[in-house]
Amino acid sequence: MRPFDESPFLVIWEVTRACELACIHCRAEAQPKPDPRQLSTEEGFRLLDHIREFGHPTVVFTGGDPLLRPDVFDLIAYGVKQGLKISMTPSATRNVTREAIRKAKEAGLSRWAFSLDGSNAAIHDAFRGVEGSFDSTLAAINWLHELGLPLQINTTVSRYNLHDLGRLALLVTRLNAVLWSVFFLVPTGRGKPEDMITPEQHEKVFDWLYDLSKTAPYDIKTTAAPHYRRVVLQRRTAEGEPVPDQKWLGISHGKEGADGIGRPRYGVNDGNGLVFISHLGDVYPSGFLPVKAGNVRSQSLPKIYRESPIFQQLRNPDLYRGKCGVCPFRYVCGGSRARAFAVTGDYLASEPCCTYRPPNFYKKFNHLVRQPPV
Repeated sequence: MRPFDESPFLVIWEVTRACELACIHCRAEAQPKPDPRQLSTEEGFRLLDHIREFGHPTVVFTGGDPLLRPDVFDLIAYGVKQGLKISMTPSATRNVTREAIRKAKEAGLSRWAFSLDGSNAAIHDAFRGVEGSFDSTLAAINWLHELGLPLQINTTVSRYNLHDLGRLALLVTRLNAVLWSVFFLVPTGRGKPEDMITPEQHEKVFDWLYDLSKTAPYDIKTTAAPHYRRVVLQRRTAEGEPVPDQKWLGISHGKEGADGIGRPRYGVNDGNGLVFISHLGDVYPSGFLPVKAGNVRSQSLPKIYRESPIFQQLRNPDLYRGKCGVCPFRYVCGGSRARAFAVTGDYLASEPCCTYRPPNFYKKFNHLVRQPPV
């Protein structure tokens, strides 16, 4: 049995699609007002009951903007009472007040995440589509520190801020974040293929993140970039460090745990250790992979996760196609299934932003592809 066949490590619930920002890369293509069809409070309680059946996965309330649900603090408190660790990713708008942060902490929230996509207002606000978003984020972070809630910073890497990552890393340090979650853009929702960085730029950023991880006072996590794990293992091997069996997929740099959330022992990928529930209750392998596997209004979430053919395929790297299917790192990495789907229409296809050339792929298909240079 594979590590995540029965239970995911991470459950992400899009509690609403409503948001007052207009981010150019928004996965959800968020709207100004809540959808009247979104899961009700009682349906939310029932969903949290089903999540608890998995054990103790980490739960993220996302959106849209979770603070545009009047019952969000009741939902947090209910989930915490069920023994779940809950974090939240609100938008930095007028809805983020000191009082809102206080209520979230009293409800039992484990961690609060804000997005910063630039080290200054010009870059960040252009990304977010609303002037003043950068300053609002910094002000709200001060309240988080005053009230003692751990801070996570999320950044989406694109061609618009690639040049700014070094300054962003310094800002994350100054803001006393416990975790920098670095997302690599998947062209879905409002995100466009031309917004992505190139495969070669991905590789350079991975090497830079690995070097940064050795000195940064915060932990570093990548999202939609499982090939970062391959780079970490390659670098550790080159440096003479003992590397565990590649099916032990944990990639961490020893700074996690400051917020009690923890990190997975095995690598999480779309549908493999990860499940996403939309505001309507639709179940997907991730928020970036819009292939519907069921709906929690009519089916049990654990049943969908465990038995859906889509999820079962995604948890079997031996089914992957192209070079990902024969790559020696397919268990430690597997490539972003969401990006493969967004670019090719096939969630089992090769990761389109990976430069690694598996030797066995070229041996098997040497009559079809040019051999890599020696």
